[in-house]
Parts: sequence; C-alpha cells; structure tokens
Amino acid sequence: MSAGKRPSQTGTAPKRRHKFNPKREPRPEVLARANHTVAWAAAWVVLGFLVIATAARFLF
Repeated sequence: MSAGKRPSQTGTAPKRRHKFNPKREPRPEVLARANHTVAWAAAWVVLGFLVIATAARFLF
C-alpha cells in the first residue's frame, strides 16, 4: 500500500447525513422551557451546596 492512498472499504456502506426536518425538531418554546427548568435546577443545587457548606463550617 502506498503512502498517499487509502485502503478501499468494500464491505461497509457510507454513513448517511442527518437530514434536517423542522417538524421533528423541538419548538423554540419547548427549548426555552427546558432551559428555564435547567437554570432553576442548577440554582437549587448551588444554593443547597452553599447552605450545607455554611452549616458544616459552623458545626465543625
């Protein structure tokens, strides 16, 4: 095999590209709601961590 040539792949089929279909993609309202939910969950996690860290600092 020479350095510039690639080996042939006779047994494998080429991969298909994902075809964009706007009807199958989530609507912007759904994405906005999901982002809002994730932001609230992250805020609660951070707040909980701060409360636990502060309580542990005063207890120990």
